[in-house]
Amino acid sequence: MLELAEFIGTLAFALSGYFVGVKERLDFLGIFITSFLTALGGGVIRDVIVERKPISFVDPTFPTIVLGVILIATLFKLHKNSSLENKSYFIISDTLGLVSFAISGTLVALQAHFSIFGVFLTALITAVGGGVLRDMLINRVPLLLKSDFYGSVAIVVAILIYILDRFSMTNIFWITLIFIFGVALRLVAYYKDWHLPKLT
Repeated sequence: MLELAEFIGTLAFALSGYFVGVKERLDFLGIFITSFLTALGGGVIRDVIVERKPISFVDPTFPTIVLGVILIATLFKLHKNSSLENKSYFIISDTLGLVSFAISGTLVALQAHFSIFGVFLTALITAVGGGVLRDMLINRVPLLLKSDFYGSVAIVVAILIYILDRFSMTNIFWITLIFIFGVALRLVAYYKDWHLPKLT
């Protein structure tokens, strides 16, 4: 389950990072960096927190996925369109990455026997860490701080998996259902423009 979540998250966030690089009109190296940061940054931070070697540093599969996404996207000339970030396929790819990495972050934290707070925080960092690093690098406000139902989705996913773990039900069936629910929640929240209550 962990490897599958990492694979889907890397693939989706690599494409998301590519779209952001195109939107910002970066050169090829800039797009390369935004894709790698988005796809791998959160996982690196997570692995440092749990005191293990970052998986993207020891397993060439994940950097290769990012490189493959960049090359395929370039071959299909996605860089010719500078308005990709507002398109449905950007929203979907970013959502898939968010939920997948929230799942992988939660599973890693549970394996490390973190407290409930540690589990939620690790899930959030894994899901949004790469995007935050990317946005800081290109000098724009991270989506985490602009969208109430972005980081919140990662926390909801972490809560559900944490509950499953308490009942020893963290199997592929339930994780898949949570994945579907998380994706649906994020997409509905985005298109319905849902927001958390604000202090007044």
